[in-house]
Amino acid sequence: MKLILKIFKWIGKILAGFIIILLTSGLCFRLFSSKPVPPGKLVDVNGTNLHIRAEGQKNDFPTLILESGAGNDTDVFHWIAEGLKKNMRVIRYDREGKWFSEPSEDSIKPEFYARQLHSLLEKNGEKPPYILIGHSMGGPYNRIFRDLYPNEVQGMVFIDSSHPEQWERLTENGLFEENQIGLIKTLAVLSDMGLLGVYNSISDPKSIDEDLPKDCQNRKRNLTSYSGKVYRRYLKENSINNAILSRASQTSKLDSLPVLVFTAKKQYGDPEIWFEMQKELKNLSTKGKHFYIDANHGSIITKKENAEVINKEILLMSKSIN
Repeated sequence: MKLILKIFKWIGKILAGFIIILLTSGLCFRLFSSKPVPPGKLVDVNGTNLHIRAEGQKNDFPTLILESGAGNDTDVFHWIAEGLKKNMRVIRYDREGKWFSEPSEDSIKPEFYARQLHSLLEKNGEKPPYILIGHSMGGPYNRIFRDLYPNEVQGMVFIDSSHPEQWERLTENGLFEENQIGLIKTLAVLSDMGLLGVYNSISDPKSIDEDLPKDCQNRKRNLTSYSGKVYRRYLKENSINNAILSRASQTSKLDSLPVLVFTAKKQYGDPEIWFEMQKELKNLSTKGKHFYIDANHGSIITKKENAEVINKEILLMSKSIN
């Protein structure tokens, strides 16, 4: 019996020592790691600093506004921006609370983001006309913007874009399942403690955005390692998702507005239902065009050759508008 108690005592000491080492290493990471630097600049919009990246010269072409999906940042549009900024003005940004943008203290309603983006563009000296380009959930956000400011938008591009009825028609619960929400909360805590940063430093995990340049991959890893902010913003996006989709469903038809729809052939859910919803996005306008790309939901923009196909059509659209 004494031997068993002694064994348990030693096991307890080993576990306690291991936990102390973990907590100390996490604390050291938090104290000595450098805060990630935004690649763009921060612009104060009604007391909230928003991250914006403005590239290319303003000319006779409409300015491109790139709107990312629920969990992504400005870097996912790297190849889109790189391929088009030599021809026109290209704007990408992080919505409030996302990645390098500060969280807003305002009451968040479905139209809030479109109005905040409009103010951001004005504060940064940008002027319409615009072509709105949205990937995933960026599509519904852009539909709301166009509904509020129809005279400022001369074209829209939906890249494997979300559809207002997608959760019901795909019989899914939303952006995240319950078990995924638990994991995200855990990752947020581990990141705040510095433990995720320690793990990433030791293991050097493979990036899910391996088709992007290394600096883009490293920036994402560093920011998600530095604090749990990014993960908590995932949860906020999840909580407002239904309201955003509902407001997007109320937007008017796009009439004869030039519209491009790019759809990934490789889908995680029922592809036929998704393809049908993508056709409906194209049919919002009498001038809609639909393209299928041999990619998945992410690689449709993060892979250079896919972005080149998209960029070619965007440039043709811009020239036709001009």
